This record gives sequence, structure tokens and C-alpha cells, in this order.
Amino acid sequence: MDAFGDLFRGVRAQGSLFGSSTLSAPWSLLFVDGAPLTLCTVLEGAGWIVPQGHPPEHLAAGDTVVVRGPAPFSFVDEIGTGAEPIECGEHCATPEQGGTRHRLGWHDPGPASHSDGATTLVVGAYPVRGEIGRRLLDALPDVLRVAPGGTAGAVGDLLAAEVAVDAPGQQVVLDRLLDWMLVCALREWFDRPDGEAPAWYAAHRDPVVGHALRLLHAEPAAPWTVSSLAERTGVSRATLAKRFADLVGETPQTNHTRWRMN
Repeated sequence: MDAFGDLFRGVRAQGSLFGSSTLSAPWSLLFVDGAPLTLCTVLEGAGWIVPQGHPPEHLAAGDTVVVRGPAPFSFVDEIGTGAEPIECGEHCATPEQGGTRHRLGWHDPGPASHSDGATTLVVGAYPVRGEIGRRLLDALPDVLRVAPGGTAGAVGDLLAAEVAVDAPGQQVVLDRLLDWMLVCALREWFDRPDGEAPAWYAAHRDPVVGHALRLLHAEPAAPWTVSSLAERTGVSRATLAKRFADLVGETPQTNHTRWRMN
């Protein structure tokens, strides 16, 4: 498995929280569940994600934003909206509102879905910190935005379709779709020219350092040394050591130890 794939090892949503709503301005949704990661996708319309302590992020149709918790954040029609905030959180879901499909204050698409300027939002959150590893959280900014298109957009369409129905096994399907959406969104964001991918993510494309990283991650119990890695990657010990440090930002031994601990 490559280093990026290893980042998601153990990431598995269980009982993920979902909400879906079509909103007519003005609106203000305040997310207070403290989830370690929340994914928001705008299907139609537009709005603003307002994270606590960070600049607002505009979202248009097809955009997806990943917000790192546990600080609360808002989704509003306009900055400075006069709408009364509606709190959406882990303990708001009620059976009469459809369980996983809606939270308190969220509603089925009604007249708003046919009005000009209506916005449809789908939100999925990992409610338990143990489902998201510290190494993954440390690799992410507090807020990242993925533009429309690509595989993340296709998975978002599947999420929207599943949230809109009430069928046996729905929670299981939503959990797996949330995992899939997260992987696709982060892969697209890391690959952007202006993305802030961790150093090791760019390094995995290097023919020498990438090979060394795959060896370390595939065989963490092996007694790796710089010499043995250099031999397997076909370069000198000095070349590997310098190239690894330049691209990854740490020595092969430090990386090996860190991966063993993880």
C-alpha cells in the first residue's frame, strides 16, 4: 500500500451523521456537534462556510468543503445574514424527521426547492474521533475546498441520492460513501498545484524516495537501515539519505519509527 493509502487505514465511519436540506434565504445553520471531520457539498445554489477563527469560504454548486473539528462552524446565505442560527448537532436527529436523513431544524425539500435562489446542501460528519486517525488530521488544514468535477463530485451525487431515500441498510451505505467521498476529496485537493499536501505525499511520486516509502510502509517490522533501503532502491546510501530528507523533511529512520508507532 502507498503512503496515501496508509493514511486512510483504519478510517471507517460507523453511524456517521447526515443532514440534507433545501434552503431559501435568509438562513444560518450552526454546526455544534464537534465532529473531528465534516464534509459539506452544495448540490444547488451557493452559500458561505464560516469556520470559527478562520476566513469565510464561499461555496457554489458542486463545491465540497472538508472542515476539521471540533470547533463549531456556520453555513449561511450571506456574510452578516440576519437569519436566526439553527443549531445542527449530534444529538438533534429525531426518528420522526427521518433518522439519519435529517436533524432538528432541517426539512424535506418543499416550496424552497422550486424557488429562485434556493440552495441544497448535503452534510456528512464523522462523530467519533477514533474513526479518524491523528496522522490524517495533522495532514489537513482546518478548512479545505474541492471544486466541482472529478471523482468527489460523482460520489457526492451518490450521497445525495442515498440521503433522499429511506431504505434498509441506509446507514451502512452512507458510512461507506462518506469514507469514499473523503478519500476522493483529499486526493483531488492534494493534487492541486496550489494544494498544501504533506511533504511525503509529493515525495511518493519520486522514483527513489517513493520506492523507499512504499518499502517502509509495506514492511514496517523489517530492520530497515539507510544502507538496506539504498540497496533496494538502487542508489547510494548518501543519495538516498539526502533525497529522502529533502523531499520528506526527515530521515528514513525517523519515518520508519514514526510509521511503526502509528
